[in-house]
Amino acid sequence: MSVGVLLMTHEAVGQALISAAHHVLPKLPLQVEAVEVPPSADPDVMRTLTAKHARDLDTGDGVLVLADLYGATPCNIGLSLGKLGVHLRCVSGLNLPMLLRVLNYAEKPLDELAEVAASGGRGGIFIDHA
Repeated sequence: MSVGVLLMTHEAVGQALISAAHHVLPKLPLQVEAVEVPPSADPDVMRTLTAKHARDLDTGDGVLVLADLYGATPCNIGLSLGKLGVHLRCVSGLNLPMLLRVLNYAEKPLDELAEVAASGGRGGIFIDHA
């Protein structure tokens, strides 16, 4: 068993990140899906759809929700899944280094993988000191 990864993003972001991850790691070691929330989406409808995706991803070890922007609708929907009985941890600020770090530590349990995600996201930020 392993943790499932659910990307909760605005339109086109999640699938683009999954495609980029496939470029670096042709065979992803964890099951990764994206739910992209369109601007006109009904949050209640999206919550129901997302809960189904999350339950399908959970093989017993939980689901790591990676959201693009804290406080935005995709993140809020992801956070609300816990109230629907989904065993999850949610980390916001999704970027490609975060996703790749998670995929490189696929054997970690859910709580540790959430920490790995946050560390990977922060560690992927670099300022050129020219």
